[in-house]
Amino acid sequence: MAVTVETLEKLERKITLSLPMGSIESEVQTRLKRLARTVKMDGFRPGKVPMTVVSQRYGYSVQYEVMNDKVGEAFSVAANEARLRVAGQPNISQKDGAPEGEMHFDAVFEVYPDVKIADLSTAAIERVSAEVTEEAIAKTIEILRKQRRTFAQRAADAPAQEGDRATIDFEGKIDGETFVGGKADDFQFLVGDGQMLKEFEDAVRGMKSGESKTFPLSFPEDYHGKDVAGKQADFMVTVKKLEAAHLPEVNEAFAKALGIPDASLEGLHADIKKNLERELKFRLLARNKNAVMDALLASAELDLPKSSIQTELERMVEGARADLKQRGIKDAEKAPIPQDLFRPQAEKRVRLGLVVAELVRANSLEAKPEQLKAHIDELSASYEKPEEVVRWYMGDRRRMAEVEAVVIENNVTEFVLAKAKVTDKAVSFDELMAQN
Repeated sequence: MAVTVETLEKLERKITLSLPMGSIESEVQTRLKRLARTVKMDGFRPGKVPMTVVSQRYGYSVQYEVMNDKVGEAFSVAANEARLRVAGQPNISQKDGAPEGEMHFDAVFEVYPDVKIADLSTAAIERVSAEVTEEAIAKTIEILRKQRRTFAQRAADAPAQEGDRATIDFEGKIDGETFVGGKADDFQFLVGDGQMLKEFEDAVRGMKSGESKTFPLSFPEDYHGKDVAGKQADFMVTVKKLEAAHLPEVNEAFAKALGIPDASLEGLHADIKKNLERELKFRLLARNKNAVMDALLASAELDLPKSSIQTELERMVEGARADLKQRGIKDAEKAPIPQDLFRPQAEKRVRLGLVVAELVRANSLEAKPEQLKAHIDELSASYEKPEEVVRWYMGDRRRMAEVEAVVIENNVTEFVLAKAKVTDKAVSFDELMAQN
């Protein structure tokens, strides 16, 4: 029998399902008999409980279970017959006025939309490129040296200089009152490292061990401490100890300490360049992928299933709670997080997911096994034991699903770039790496 599908609005549909009472009652009896063989009840041996007693105790719950199963099966058959792509779960309610011996149900649900994508040859996309420079390699070496620096106490009459580690006591007051976070003893910071506000560093620079100083400090309007943002404080600081930094020399010993196989300067240079090129490749891919996805969103026309948005909202709220829990926030799982905070982002994700899925389906852009393996190999290459990382990915379905999603996005990116109006732009290494 043909299935009649009623369109309610946009993506919302309704199907009326019909179930014969006889099949429901027959299945209920079958399940009760099966249950009677194993059920345990006081006063009866296992398997010897009378059917009347089993029916009284379990009849309602078994009938509810059978009804759910039968209605679910009927809906699945009807949806397949009508060739519907159902989004989310149907809302099913029983109808009155069914003929004797039958039960009727209305199933209200959403379907996935038809996605219309404009001619991609008209899409304008800026594709960026960058190179690893000698300057970038030199900066990385300096960072590695700073990570391995040692400190030696300065002479008592030596003033605080750039790069020194200062141990200080300080107290700040606003309108004569100490504020939260405005006082500390034996506090350490590196002069010129940007850890403290510039006015604070300028005040300490040039001071000697044992010296004290008072100075005014204006907190910026956008300071992270909202209680003091935009206000002026009076600080008193006492320098207790100054230590000069010593950076290791860039030599074979330094290369060996970093785990360079041949412990040579050439090997160090090559290793750093290789790692920077790997990071640069991922950054370029991410930025160009974002440009492609934005172009896809702009060129697509579709309605969004409310059920898909709701599922994404719930997922994002749970993700936010998990993040709070990881930070040690008490009762994070009960945190009142309004879903509407995430609505624009959820709608964008659902829209993009549907557009990408349509492009993949229409152009056979699915991830191939060799692509998955190549991507995992690339991800694991920077680790000490790459083969263990490969096994870590390959041994978990969820992690493999994440890899598959990335590879599919890469396929979509290459496909769109091959068709769109692409403008190439070279950017500096520092500019690209500074972006989140």
